[in-house]
Amino acid sequence: MTEAATNDVAVLLSIGRHPVSGRARRAATDAQALEMALALRPKRLTAIHAGPAADADALRAYLGMGLERLTVLVLPEDADPVEPLIAHLRRLAPSLVLTGRQAEDGEGSGMLPYLIARGLEAAVVSDVVRIGPSDAPDYSASMTDLVQALPRGQRRALTVTGRLIATVHPSAPPARASAFGPARRGVIEPVAAQATADLFLSECEHRPWRPKPKLMRVKRGGSALDRLKAATESKSGKGQLLVNPTPEAGALAIYDSLVEQGMLP
Repeated sequence: MTEAATNDVAVLLSIGRHPVSGRARRAATDAQALEMALALRPKRLTAIHAGPAADADALRAYLGMGLERLTVLVLPEDADPVEPLIAHLRRLAPSLVLTGRQAEDGEGSGMLPYLIARGLEAAVVSDVVRIGPSDAPDYSASMTDLVQALPRGQRRALTVTGRLIATVHPSAPPARASAFGPARRGVIEPVAAQATADLFLSECEHRPWRPKPKLMRVKRGGSALDRLKAATESKSGKGQLLVNPTPEAGALAIYDSLVEQGMLP
């Protein structure tokens, strides 16, 4: 990526949720996106968060990474952040927008970067692991050189022309630790934004997550009677029957069963 293409970078930051304690924190991939943006050393780096102003304290972990200022587009709890972010980015007109792949809290559909790219008429590249300078002498100022993560550890080099929205893959370089002093000294700048209701979430039914049932494996081929038997007959398990086992033998049998089912390494 040429030097001119890194002069103006915006990074979208969200509030994460710790998977064990449930406490608000910086989102993992959003912090990696900020780390990537800081490594580019742009002339203008704008960090943006859209959400309620009451959650601003959880954003100070981003300031502790080296940010001097973080803009918060103040929105109600149930507001849709897409249109306010598009309007704000249109005013800033950055050449590169970095963000995480998916939010850790809320809807978490992963559609936000694509909706913003459509609103800005920009290209979008997912799962970016590196953005670096290019040695090619014929690159123009509007070209971006990056590396995209593919399944099974593969990588793909890409060159994108024009404005770019990039999402960061979890295998990108890890984010630096957040320092307490810069986190307290950093400025959180609230900006009033026009809120629109999130119609998708308002029509959804909210309930605790439950694992989906496993699909039955149906035998292919053969007669209709053979397929019916394969779908309805119950197969005996591979376990063993222990009668009055010792505590050690019972614990060992339970451990072996958990390992066989993949619940323990």
